[in-house]
Amino acid sequence: MESLLPSHFIRTSLLVRKWARMLFLFTLFIFSSFHLHAQINTDRVMLMGRNALYYEDYVLAIQRFNMVINAKPWLGEPYFYRGLAKFYLEDYSGSEIDCSSALEKNPYMANYYELRALCCINQNKYQLAEEDYKKAIGITPMDRNCWHNMVLCQLELKEYAQADSSLDYMIKYWPKEAIHYTLKAQVAFAEQDTLQGEKWVDRALEVNPYEGPAWSMKAMVCSQRGEYKQAEEALDKAIVQQPRVAGLYINRALARYNQDNLRGAMSDYDTALEMEPGNYLGHFNRALLRASVGEDNLAIEDFNFVLEREPDNMIALYNRALLLDNTGDYNGAIRDISAVINEYPQFWAGYQKRASIRRKIGDIYGAERDEFKIMQAQLAVTLGTYKSTGKTRKKSEKNIEDYDKLVEEDTHEEENEYATEYRGRVQNRQTELKPQHLYVLSYYRQEKSISHYVAFSKWVDLLNAQKKLPGVLYLTDTEGNLTETMIQTHFDHIAEATEKLEKMPNDSILLLQRALDYYHVRDFENAIADLNNLLTFQTDNVLALFLRAQVRCAELEASGTAMQAQDVRLGYLMALQDLTRCTELAPDFVYAHYNRGGVQILLADYPAAIESYTETLRLDNQFPAAYFNRGVAHLMSDKSDEGLSDLSQAGEYGLYSAYNLIKRYSTKKQK
Repeated sequence: MESLLPSHFIRTSLLVRKWARMLFLFTLFIFSSFHLHAQINTDRVMLMGRNALYYEDYVLAIQRFNMVINAKPWLGEPYFYRGLAKFYLEDYSGSEIDCSSALEKNPYMANYYELRALCCINQNKYQLAEEDYKKAIGITPMDRNCWHNMVLCQLELKEYAQADSSLDYMIKYWPKEAIHYTLKAQVAFAEQDTLQGEKWVDRALEVNPYEGPAWSMKAMVCSQRGEYKQAEEALDKAIVQQPRVAGLYINRALARYNQDNLRGAMSDYDTALEMEPGNYLGHFNRALLRASVGEDNLAIEDFNFVLEREPDNMIALYNRALLLDNTGDYNGAIRDISAVINEYPQFWAGYQKRASIRRKIGDIYGAERDEFKIMQAQLAVTLGTYKSTGKTRKKSEKNIEDYDKLVEEDTHEEENEYATEYRGRVQNRQTELKPQHLYVLSYYRQEKSISHYVAFSKWVDLLNAQKKLPGVLYLTDTEGNLTETMIQTHFDHIAEATEKLEKMPNDSILLLQRALDYYHVRDFENAIADLNNLLTFQTDNVLALFLRAQVRCAELEASGTAMQAQDVRLGYLMALQDLTRCTELAPDFVYAHYNRGGVQILLADYPAAIESYTETLRLDNQFPAAYFNRGVAHLMSDKSDEGLSDLSQAGEYGLYSAYNLIKRYSTKKQK
């Protein structure tokens, strides 16, 4: 069919369509490029957020994950990681909401359920936690941590049959885990089946003679039988494995008290109260023991603490009255006894004591009234007729006649620890056999509460003296966390340095400064790029080499299992190369030797690590962390004597966590 349009119009129309097609393809290309760029940016921001999370910069981490959520709200992962940051900040409600959002996006991720379950546990919502663990197990049936935590939730809910059934499954697949038998014992004791509970405790100790909770349960059974010596021995073994559990010291104090070892019992109460200053039993019982050895004023302090928490505790009030009488505060004693008598009008011993005190202050009329009250109640028949057996009373027993008895818990409750791979305050109560942190260059440091060691290096001091950095640079192994304001300041510094570097691309101080800013906002890739640039034209810059090793190690540590083993090893070898070059250029740079030892431990080259720490200690023979780490390297090389000697030195210089390792590894050596 012949076209009705003029030929020139047809040619123009074809040309327009051609250009339109080209414009469409170009637009598509630009959009695709922009989309790809956005993809790269969000991935990068996610990585930076995870780095910040690993280094406990939670405010920065939340900020990063917010950016990803705004850009891609359909992803579950940033909600999960933001929830994890909130979890570490103990915002369990906010974390739970974020986990729920993550699960709406992707309901097939077991770790999302696990984190939400932990949030529920911290809010005492055990039923919801149990449901989440069941869902997680449905996705990863062989996740032992989920099974373990689900059992603990079932115990909290008193679902003993379900807990027992879950433990049978766990024992079938993980028969060498003593904790499963210990939990079986806990279920049996909860159901008042002492015989079966003992059987499971013994089985747990067969599987692992170092199972602390099993020894604690063994002690409980021995105490119930009155076998206090055996109970003390069992608690000794439990404390070796769980040295930071205050309840174990409280229980051992009772076992010692029942063997008339008052000083030993008081020592245990002192230790327990150092760990848990608010422990009621510790203060009450220590007060009675202090009173029994004549330490009246100290005993009054303990009873004051108890009465601040429990103003209506008449037994504590009466005991304080007796002590106030001993120390000459008669009016205070009468005040306390009167309050007790108002609560217990037939407490004849109270009337007798008040009468005695009233006579001391010349209140003859008041004393005679109290004595007459006693006579009316036929004192000779009733007074002193009540006396229960035993040297202790249960916490729930409030009989005023038992005012002079030590207190014990009504039931034995294990301090169960929920298993989790997430780092934070809730785990690792016991010192691990691993080296202390590397020293890093940072604008922030946390003040140490105990150790008085202060790091100093002339290299850092010389850099600070130039006053070209935006702040004072420290060498520290305890970096402080950043606030939102601090984070924004670093971003501002990066922008300013970038603008200046466009005009002065080879300014070493600016490059070092920007690298430090990138490090503080956990952008490790850009930090290394700046340091690489700097070291191309200034190959002997000691602090740049030290900082590049620091950034590499930080990046590798934050990556966790995300990298292949060979890539991790290569990264540490590169860091080691930088630190070795540092020691060649600056043989007296203590912290380069120290960090080199730390990297060598990570590479499992223990003899080389020992050499590095020995050189560190030659330069600074009062460096506690160097003794500690050399001790760890010796222990990892099966050199117990050398290791324990170094740990002892670390403890002497103020690194007290060394004593936990000494206690554990001395015991292993004896066995």
